[in-house]
Amino acid sequence: MMEETTSTIMAALSTLTPSHLSDLTTTILSTSHRHHRRLSFLLSSPTLFSLTLHHLHTLSLPQKTLLIARHLLSSLHHLTRPVTSSSPPPQPPPLSTAIRQRELDAVLLLILFCDTHKHNPEALEAPYSEWRVNMCKLYSHTLLNFSSSSSSSSALPVVGACIGTILIPYIEMVGRCRNMVDALGCGGGKEVGEVAAAAAAVIALPAVEVVVGGKECVICKEEMGIGRDVCELPCQHLFHWMCILPWLGKRNTCPCCRFRLPSDDVFGEIQRLWEFLVKMGAKECVGI
Repeated sequence: MMEETTSTIMAALSTLTPSHLSDLTTTILSTSHRHHRRLSFLLSSPTLFSLTLHHLHTLSLPQKTLLIARHLLSSLHHLTRPVTSSSPPPQPPPLSTAIRQRELDAVLLLILFCDTHKHNPEALEAPYSEWRVNMCKLYSHTLLNFSSSSSSSSALPVVGACIGTILIPYIEMVGRCRNMVDALGCGGGKEVGEVAAAAAAVIALPAVEVVVGGKECVICKEEMGIGRDVCELPCQHLFHWMCILPWLGKRNTCPCCRFRLPSDDVFGEIQRLWEFLVKMGAKECVGI
């Protein structure tokens, strides 16, 4: 699964122009730097570390899965924004799926614990009271090096200087998060059932006037009269408002082409953006 995820993302990125790739690398550099600074602050603050650890202990397994999924979705959004001019970008996930600061602290610490359990399991065999000190010993050098290299790299051409040190670790992080989400029962590698379109996405749909006769609404099978205002989806298919609104209240796909609108479901959004990456890599991206 990890190799498949990496291959899919690399195939998608291979379609980017140098300018788009540079913009993406700069965005990921900034995001990674911010996350590492936050993790450094967590490890250096006994109070914040204790509060975040306590918060993690109060979460159920499904809630921890949702934390990782929100983080994964944020990462996929970064990867799907810079596309070629012939491939329109997907609509961004709605704000309802965004990760908040407390959740970000928790997921950064959770991912750190997962990495520690894999590479240095003895550090987590100690009492909880010793975990912060153990984490500091194991990762402070790495975090300081990253911060130093990030600061010095900001003045360099990011494509040549940072693609290996920034993009590859970021892609590997996305792969680990996707594997964790899939292993716990949902996410980008599994089908998500029908979900309603996000209210914000529906409200933003434009009304257009029918100027050519003979067009049929595929939902009710009736003709859309000339001069009538109808709903246009981002895929440019037209529908009667009274037909498409109930439809989008149950599913976020176009009745004609299965184009996906954003939804308030985190796992559905992961699938939507992942499908975009797959089509982008296959050079068949049509604006999911």
